[in-house]
Amino acid sequence: MLTRVINDKCANEFFQLLDKSENIVLTCHVRPDGDALGSTLGFYHLLLRWGKNPKVVIPDKAPRSLSFMPGYKELVAYSQYKEFAESLIENAELIICCDFNKLSRLDQLSEIIEKSTAKKVLVDHHLDPDNFTDLIFSFHDMSSASELTFRLIAAMGLMDIMDKDSATCICTGIITDTRNLSVNCEYPDLYIIMYELLKKGVDKRKIVKDALETKSYNSIKLSAYAISQKLNIYEQHRAAVIVLNKDELLQHNYEKGDTEGLVNEPLEIKGITYSFFLREDPDCIKVSARSVNNFPVNQICEECFNGGGHVQAAGGEFYGTLKECEEILLNIMPKYDKFL
Repeated sequence: MLTRVINDKCANEFFQLLDKSENIVLTCHVRPDGDALGSTLGFYHLLLRWGKNPKVVIPDKAPRSLSFMPGYKELVAYSQYKEFAESLIENAELIICCDFNKLSRLDQLSEIIEKSTAKKVLVDHHLDPDNFTDLIFSFHDMSSASELTFRLIAAMGLMDIMDKDSATCICTGIITDTRNLSVNCEYPDLYIIMYELLKKGVDKRKIVKDALETKSYNSIKLSAYAISQKLNIYEQHRAAVIVLNKDELLQHNYEKGDTEGLVNEPLEIKGITYSFFLREDPDCIKVSARSVNNFPVNQICEECFNGGGHVQAAGGEFYGTLKECEEILLNIMPKYDKFL
């Protein structure tokens, strides 16, 4: 039996909001990953089965690497369909915010969501959420927002209307955020949830293949270049750092999603405790961090890169040059040697 972690009163309040709402918008953070889409699309398919009119409005285009997810073609990217996205939000009676804890994570959508008069619900698993919704479900010790989505569906007594599509999306979110159940998965409840998802007809092997083991030719070439030419090891800090500038990305025909998982690869090197990947995007330096042995990469991201996350998986953004970003990271490393 699944451990009860969601307050019955709060679950009932969420149910009532869903029950009386017809037009429901689901949204997630900018540069959506498997968990962001898994939680939003997991709710989306459930609400369709309920007879509601759900729409998923996201800040920017989702990576093509996740196009196998049921409902991917229904995503409305604000960066592509601004007027349509604004009209959906304007007509929404309820907005469900998935997998982010601060409005700023919505990028250009943040002001529009904030000004909306619709009721808002937060479904997230990151520390210290901002108070911008009417109802907050925030559990930072959960593996993923998708796990929390499943728990909310179960707590509201809606498992009977969860279909294979909803279960597939939720399972995708869990698999991508736990690296196929290899991190943040030490508690039995998660495997009970996986069991229930498999009962809905989910093909876990296909999800793993599509989400984690399928890459484009250009993505493989870029990863090979990054590991062979741009990986630096700092043995005294048990750290690895990969840095890619905009010209290198352009030379390898970079598309969104091509570097997904790259930050994890140095962790396979014996003696490496944490890994950082710095990528020069058009508007900022994107910072990704992963670790083992509970090394707190989230604290580094919070302190230096306007970000945060989880102990072993975090990220952030830096507004400056790539060189400045790398120097800040290298200079902060000695401070965190005490956690090794």
